[in-house]
Amino acid sequence: MSATTAGWTVADSWTMTRRELAHWARQPVQVLVGLVFPVMLLLMFGYLMGGGKGIEGDYVDFLVPGMLVLTMAFGLEATMLAVTQDLNKGVIDRFRSMPMAPSAVLVGRSFADMLQSALSLLVMIGVGLLIGWRWHGGPGAALGAVGLLLLLRFAMLWIGIHLAMVAGKPEMVQAVQILVWPVGFLSNAFAAPGSMPGWLGAFVEWNPMSATATAVRELFGNPAAAGTSWAAEHAGLLAVAWPVALVAVFFPLAVRRFRRLSH
Repeated sequence: MSATTAGWTVADSWTMTRRELAHWARQPVQVLVGLVFPVMLLLMFGYLMGGGKGIEGDYVDFLVPGMLVLTMAFGLEATMLAVTQDLNKGVIDRFRSMPMAPSAVLVGRSFADMLQSALSLLVMIGVGLLIGWRWHGGPGAALGAVGLLLLLRFAMLWIGIHLAMVAGKPEMVQAVQILVWPVGFLSNAFAAPGSMPGWLGAFVEWNPMSATATAVRELFGNPAAAGTSWAAEHAGLLAVAWPVALVAVFFPLAVRRFRRLSH
């Protein structure tokens, strides 16, 4: 029975994933905006606001991995809006009346989001190569860097799904999404923590996004500008530990919240 239940859950989740992919065909502008927005930020910071204080080496090599990390935080509002709209339009209630795994709705939404995130990474890597960024490690290290980026996205995704169900209404999603921006910009995506005031640099080094950015830079062989703190010296460990811890907290919270909404 356990194997049969798991099989039906996977099948139902894939059905929900295909539902989300069908929305892409009906709303191509939304998908396009999600792909173009990080590219615009990369070009803006790379050419209009190029910094590099405290960075040894090419600033573009430092910036692109940081922007790849920020890309994993951007776009959560689309997932959050989709969840709240389904709740408010009664779509979830109709799904509950069908013989399907209750978790398939959330899992299918997460699968579709991860597919779009992987596509965004490919676009950003391509643009980075066009403006002169290069990675200097082997293919295994590059795949490891992409894996860390997608792991971070997976964690951010379940935070977003949980907060969407807490918000309850689409108009509240924008207010919740604003919380993502300080976390993203208070990281080492654009500047080295050593160039910041001491208290701020210490906070930035412990930011989960900073850990992923530093680990990804090291795997790509790009300038890392890491400090001497424990967090900076163990960025690879934290790049795995932070997302795993966040998923361990917010995945059960999201599932529990979803079950409560079903009653």
